[in-house]
Amino acid sequence: MQRSTMAFMERHGGGGSLVWTHVLVVVLVVLVAARPCAGRGNRDIIHDDTETPKQPGCENSFVLAKVRTWMDGVEATELVGVSARFGETIKHQALEINALMLAVPSPANSCDASVLPLTGRAALVRRGECTFTKKARMVQAAGAKALIVINDKEDLYKMVCEENGTFLDINIPSVMLPQSAGDTLEAGLLRDETVKILMYSPKRPVVDISEIFLWLMAVGTVLGASFWSAWTAKEAAQEHYRNIKEGGDPYHYDTEHDTNKDVVDINVVSACLFMVLASVFLLVLYYFMSQWFLILLVILFCIGGFEGLQTCMVSLLSRWFPQAAGTYFSVPFLGSVSFLSLTVAPFALLFSVLWGIYRNLSFAWIGQDVLGISLILSVLQIVRIPNIKVSAVLLSAAFVYDIFWVFISPLIFAESVMIVVARGDKSNGEGIPMLLKVPRLYDPWGGYSIIGFGDILLPGLLVSFCLRYDWVAKKSLFNGYFLWTSVGYGLGLFWTYVALNLMVGSGQPALLYIVPCTLGTVLFLGWWRGELKSLWTKGEQISPLENYMDSTRIHDRPHR
Repeated sequence: MQRSTMAFMERHGGGGSLVWTHVLVVVLVVLVAARPCAGRGNRDIIHDDTETPKQPGCENSFVLAKVRTWMDGVEATELVGVSARFGETIKHQALEINALMLAVPSPANSCDASVLPLTGRAALVRRGECTFTKKARMVQAAGAKALIVINDKEDLYKMVCEENGTFLDINIPSVMLPQSAGDTLEAGLLRDETVKILMYSPKRPVVDISEIFLWLMAVGTVLGASFWSAWTAKEAAQEHYRNIKEGGDPYHYDTEHDTNKDVVDINVVSACLFMVLASVFLLVLYYFMSQWFLILLVILFCIGGFEGLQTCMVSLLSRWFPQAAGTYFSVPFLGSVSFLSLTVAPFALLFSVLWGIYRNLSFAWIGQDVLGISLILSVLQIVRIPNIKVSAVLLSAAFVYDIFWVFISPLIFAESVMIVVARGDKSNGEGIPMLLKVPRLYDPWGGYSIIGFGDILLPGLLVSFCLRYDWVAKKSLFNGYFLWTSVGYGLGLFWTYVALNLMVGSGQPALLYIVPCTLGTVLFLGWWRGELKSLWTKGEQISPLENYMDSTRIHDRPHR
């Protein structure tokens, strides 16, 4: 019997869908384990002064500082560093009249009084051999107006003061630069070029429009996936019911056309195992992350993105080209594949490959978001939760997972494991691709607003379930659960960005805010309405199959 509506067999291209089902489930584990915290894609500041008390003259707030540079009068690359706890604070505006000539003191480590005058200049010294405050005092005594310290690695390290001291006598601004940036300045001086620098720290806007776009993308993806999932379930039920109406056996429905065979229902055990596997994979990334491992993640993302993009395109185009979607060919290893899938596949493959090759270009974020959203939509059609009990276990485990690997892991590993992995410290700074990102348009510091796939996928499972439940239970919009859970997701994501701004841009585990706003909303409403027991155990199975449809309309509907 030819299908009257689009279902999983067509959406995945035919008999090979089971292969892609397993591929996408594997990719799902990788997406959740490797996802970064929601945040800004700027370089983080590494520090070890969280317990260092502020002292007189050593109580400045740490801020990122830009360093404009000129080589022989020609403006060169602008560098980024971090200010010190001591000395004059960095000005917010960059006035060229305040630019300073750069010089290297003698001795170069600035641990002793300089024999070279530094009057009216900025001193360039390397980290090590004595304290930061001693270096600042030595160059200040030689007449320097500013201090630039070159770090011994690429991290931005916060310069603090030694304990039990007073540092009111230091009144010049100090900035630390990463090693490569400092080497650039030093190389210019070694070439006898005239090097000038100007340090400033522009204020970033409280809210960037990119965060609004990212919020809309995340919420829109969850809503779109929910309606797609519910509509697919409804069409599957209609197909099954129509088969019964035509005299088919309801208990021996043709397995070749069983539209649920590609759906993976998560149970309590698999929910717990899922987060354990995610934690193990995160540790693997933490200990073994390298450039080749990153390439492996990019390949996995491209495979998942290819399948996701193909699935979405076939599902959309099949409405306009039903004949192409209903014509099948036998393909080795994949089985029966529709003509439409074969037509779309080369485009999806080319798109994924080109993104993988050119992923570091400035506009590559567009392709990453297209592939990412397509992958999320596809995964949310395959992986489903049958009731609220499973969702409660899964989201609670993810809630603990986020908090542990962001906030508690530093107590064990001396650094936040999830932030280190997301930042790409061990892969030459290239971040993992398992995220949606949008460039910060009005931020003078640039970078991206980002959110991990897991922060969309895991709550999306709950929101999708709520819509399917509402349709089965014939609930109205306001009396159901979908509307309020969707609002809860939007509010949870909103509070994530509020926390980001209050925490001065440090990465935040989005599920810390999203889980209480989504799962908490469903549990409270279910308890208030006296439906929690049904939600907890039966889920979508509360009503017979006929609740999905108007049987009269189905009986009279012509076959295609």
